[in-house]
This record gives sequence, C-alpha cells and structure tokens, in this order.
Amino acid sequence: MDTEWTSDDFEPVNRAFLYGDAVKVYFFVRHSKLILAEECYFFLMASMRKMRMNIPLHYTLDFFENIFQEHVINQGIENAIVALMAYRNVTEGLLSKSAVSFYFDVNKVSDVLALGKDYEMDMMKEINVNNNLLSNIRVHCAENTYAEIYAKENELDDVILLNPDKRIARSISGNLLFLQDDVIKIPKQSEGAYISPLMENFVTFLHRQQLVQISEAEMVGFESQKADEILMISDEKGIHAVSKIRNKTFGQIRFAEMIEKWKNSFESH
Repeated sequence: MDTEWTSDDFEPVNRAFLYGDAVKVYFFVRHSKLILAEECYFFLMASMRKMRMNIPLHYTLDFFENIFQEHVINQGIENAIVALMAYRNVTEGLLSKSAVSFYFDVNKVSDVLALGKDYEMDMMKEINVNNNLLSNIRVHCAENTYAEIYAKENELDDVILLNPDKRIARSISGNLLFLQDDVIKIPKQSEGAYISPLMENFVTFLHRQQLVQISEAEMVGFESQKADEILMISDEKGIHAVSKIRNKTFGQIRFAEMIEKWKNSFESH
C-alpha cells in the first residue's frame, strides 16, 4: 500500500540541512592536546560574522576548549581533526537574529602535522570557483561536490580548481603550495584560496625561520608544471604531497624536511 506523506509529518531540523546555511571550521587534537585552538576559534568567529550569524555570547574559546576536552580528549582520542559546523536554526524572523546551534564530528588521524598519503591530481577546467568574500571560508559549495565526483570517477585524490580568471584558486579540500628553487608560491586569498589556520601557521613558521621565501601569487594553470614540489594543506584532510599532475611527477624531500622542523617546534610548546 502506498503511503502519503505531507510536510506536516516532518519538522525541519536546521537551515544547514534545508539551505546549506552553515559555516564549518576545523579544530586539531594532537597528542591529547588542542593545538592552534585560538587561531581556529577566531576563524570560526570571523566566518560566522561574514555569514551574518547571531553569535551566542557563550561561544567563547574556553567554551569550545571545554567541549572538546570532555567529548574528545577525555574519551581517549589522542589525535583527531574535529569538524565543527555552526548553523542557523529555522526561524520566521530576521535571519541575522536567528538562534545559532553547532554540531561537531571527530575524525581520528595518526598526526595532523604529518605528511599523509601522496596525492595524484589534475586540473579541472569545466567549472570554476568564485573569489569573493565568502570563497575563503567553509560554506556550502556545489562546485566542491561536482569536483569530488569528477575526481573519484577519474581515480584522482583531488583536483586543482581555477577561478573565473582561469588562475589557480585551490583544490577541493585545501590550499596548494608550489615550491620552486627557494620560493614557495601560494595563491592569494583574493584568487579564491581558503583561509586556513593550519597552512598559515606552517607558512609563518617557514618565514620566521627563514627556511624559504614566501610569495602570495596569481598563478595561471600551466605554472603548476614548473614546480619542483607541490604540497596540499587542508584543515579537513591534513597535509599531502602532490606526487603527480597529469604526466608530471613531483618530489617531496624538501617539503618533508620543512614539515619535520615545523612538527618539532610544537614539541617545545
């Protein structure tokens, strides 16, 4: 027998489900401690402000640190990436005044600062990503979904996405760093790159230690083929060396050395 359902049978849970009305930020647990907590928290606040969310007064750094201590670290999870989503509740009033809730998910990892598996990538030209105010934060992006399907169908780990000016913006899940000689080129945020507390900490470390020159750049697609090494840093997926783009293969020795020095700097904290 067929069953008829009406809208009265369901109560919408939140506007993230209905409209993608949410922002996402990642927190990092390493060796049973939160690292970069302040940077991640301020990025969450900035993301919510950009989406004109009504930030609850109790959303303090201490509040989230206590939440993760109780529900992640005290549960025996030593290393993890915590994906926190803040979303607007369903309301009939002004959206900018709507109550806000949050949800978080825990992905256990071996070490968020370690190099993960090598990534094979390609450049995707049939769609592009925007480079406006909201392009730098983690909000709903249909282009990411499309690109993820494309990558899996073509047995790729990720793809390079271009902006409307046909310049490199980012990958699906993170930002790209291109090492050539003693210079690391990173696409500017105005090109459509993500804001990433994880990458910013790494790049700041390299700059302060004078290990390499950092250049925020505008890069057309073919420039990726000039690089000696390419790194993908993702708050969501971690850190991965790019081993191959089309027929060009890349090493990872120098980036691996830089990451090892970066990791060691956390041990003294």
